[in-house]
Amino acid sequence: MTRRDLLNLCGMGMPALALAPMLDAAGVNPLAARHPPLAPRAKRVIHIFMNGGPSQVDTFDPKPMLATYAGREIPIHLRTERKTGAAYPSPFEFKRHGQSGIEVSEIFPHVARHVDDLCVVRSMHTNIPNHEPSLLMMNCGAEVQSRPSFGSWVTYGLGTENQNLPGFIALCPGGLPVRGTHNWRASFLPGAYQGTHIDTRESAIDRLVANIRPLATGPAAQRRQLDLLAEMNRAYAAGREDDAMLDARVQSFELAYRMQMEASDVFDLSREPASVREMYGDTVYGRQMLMARRLLERGVRFVQVWHGAGQPWDAHNDVKANHAKNAGECDQPIAALLADLKQRGLFNDTLVIWGGEFGRTPTVELAAFGSNLNGDKGRDHNSYGFTMWLAGGGVRGGHIHGATDEFGFRAVEQTVHVHDLHATLLHLLGFDHEKFTYRHAGRDFRLTDVHGRVVRELLA
Repeated sequence: MTRRDLLNLCGMGMPALALAPMLDAAGVNPLAARHPPLAPRAKRVIHIFMNGGPSQVDTFDPKPMLATYAGREIPIHLRTERKTGAAYPSPFEFKRHGQSGIEVSEIFPHVARHVDDLCVVRSMHTNIPNHEPSLLMMNCGAEVQSRPSFGSWVTYGLGTENQNLPGFIALCPGGLPVRGTHNWRASFLPGAYQGTHIDTRESAIDRLVANIRPLATGPAAQRRQLDLLAEMNRAYAAGREDDAMLDARVQSFELAYRMQMEASDVFDLSREPASVREMYGDTVYGRQMLMARRLLERGVRFVQVWHGAGQPWDAHNDVKANHAKNAGECDQPIAALLADLKQRGLFNDTLVIWGGEFGRTPTVELAAFGSNLNGDKGRDHNSYGFTMWLAGGGVRGGHIHGATDEFGFRAVEQTVHVHDLHATLLHLLGFDHEKFTYRHAGRDFRLTDVHGRVVRELLA
C-alpha cells in the first residue's frame, strides 16, 4: 500500500460510509429520484431571479412616507457603499388586489392578479451590499467561499424524476451572470449535481444546446463510441477509488447521450398550442418561462430562470425607466407560469421563488462610478431590507410577512435572513436544514452553514 492509498482510505472512510446508504438506495445512480426524510410539501423548485436587485419600494413594499420627505434627508442613518441623497418617492402607483388586499406596484399588473397566491416577504436582509457576494449568498449560502448552490443541494437530496435531462437547469439569456457558473456550481458535492446553463436568447435547438445532434455518426455508432469510452474509463478508474471528477465526466457523457431525444422535444416550443405561447408572450423571457414549465412538467427538479446575464435591475440611474422596462419584460410571463402551473395541477407541489440578491435604497443616489446621478433618480444597493415572494409548494398565499421601517430601508419586523429563507425552503422540500449535510475536508457542511431557522409563519 502506498502512502497515497493510505491517506485516501483514511480521509475518505467516513464520507464513504455516509454516502453508502444513498448510493444503495439510488442504485449507484446519483440522479435517481429519492424521497426526503420528512414529509415534503413541494417536489420541485423554480427560482425566478431578478438579477441586479429590484427596488422593494417600487415593486411590493409601498412607502407613503417617502412622499412626505420627498427631496429631504430622511431621519434614519443610511449605511450604504456610496453616498445617497434625499428621499425619493416611488414614481409608480400602488393598488390593492385580490381578497387579501396586498398592494402591488402598477408595473406588475399581471402578477397582481395572482396576489392571493403570493407570500410576500417584506423583511428580507442579507450581509453585503455588493452584487458578487450577495449573488453567492442567495444562491450558495456563503459570500466568498466555494460552496454548493441551492439547486445542487436540492438535486443531491432529491435526485431528478427524468433521467434523460439534467436535474438542475439554469436558464439565462445572453451568457453568464456575474460570478458565472459559481451561481449554480456543485462545488464539493459530486459533479452530477452541477447546474446546466442554457442560453435562452437562442431559439433553435441546435444553438440552445450545443452538440445536441451527432453530426458525423448515427445513433448506433455513437452508442458504440460511448461504450468504448466507458470501458476505457472503467479501466482507468480500476486503480483510482472515489475519483469524483471521473465519475462526473462519465455521468455527463451518458446524460448528454440521453438528452439528444428528450431535449429536442422539451425545448421545441412549437409543440405548444398557439394559445399557450400567446399567454406567455413571444419574447425571450416569455419563451424561457414556457421552457421552464415544460422542464418542470418533465421531472426536472430545479429550474432557475434569470432575467438577463448582466444586472438589468441595477438601477443606479433612472429607476422609473429601468423598472418599468424590466417589469414589462417579465410580468406577463411570470403570471402565465403561475396560471399554467395551476391548470396542469403542478402549482401545489411546485415551490416558486421570486426576487433578486438584495434591494435598493429609498433615497436617490448622488454619485456612482464617477458620475453625478443627482438628477437621474437612481437608487443604490441595499442589503438591509428588501422584498421577495414565494408561491405554491406549501406556502401561505395572500400573506404579507414582516416589514421594513417607514421609509423602506431596513427590515425591522419579523426579519428573514437569507439563511432563514434557505432553511424554510429546505423544510418545504422535506429536509431538516441542520441535518441535511455533506462531509467535506473533515467537517459536515450544510447550505445554511451554522445559521438559519425555519420561518413557520410562511407555511400554509
